[in-house]
Amino acid sequence: MSNVLYPTLPGLTFGITKTPTWSSRVQTAVSGKEQRAAFWSYPIWQYSLVYEFLYADAVRSELQTLLGFFNARQGQFDSFLLDDPDDDAVARQMFGTGDGATTQFQLLRAYGGFIEPVSYVNGAPSIYAASTLKTPGTDYTVTSTGLVTFATAPVVGAPLTWTGSYYWRVRFATDKLETSKFMYQLWEAKKVDLMSVRV
Repeated sequence: MSNVLYPTLPGLTFGITKTPTWSSRVQTAVSGKEQRAAFWSYPIWQYSLVYEFLYADAVRSELQTLLGFFNARQGQFDSFLLDDPDDDAVARQMFGTGDGATTQFQLLRAYGGFIEPVSYVNGAPSIYAASTLKTPGTDYTVTSTGLVTFATAPVVGAPLTWTGSYYWRVRFATDKLETSKFMYQLWEAKKVDLMSVRV
């Protein structure tokens, strides 16, 4: 599990596909009635990226950067961090309520009303308890995976909120990455598939 950031390359198109995937089972009886079971609490997010061009000349080594990154991860073996510019920050996001006893809380993010844990914090978040900004290192500590530990348990009923940004922990979805040359020193990658990883 590495903390290296997925490279930003200029040939990425706007045709990015982002797909939430769940695991559930539906059993239908002879009568037509269904029994349904959900196995996950949160979805696995799948990303499909398309690069229309990747330069491979002496000045711009974008193809080499992508393939080098893929090979350094050994395909789908190693996970890494992805900055999704459409889903990478929150402002005064609620992540818990004090009960006078609990000191540890997981940072959360809401997207369209659905709430799920933050997998990796980008930088130092601002933590608030009952609208009061807390001091890092004195009032609380926070891990890179978003676990906040307060020095003193927040009082009963105190809303806990945070402001900051985050990355997604992902891996390549397969062990191969196909690229093709369409012009001198110009390549393309029609499908680079990533999927989120739970920590």
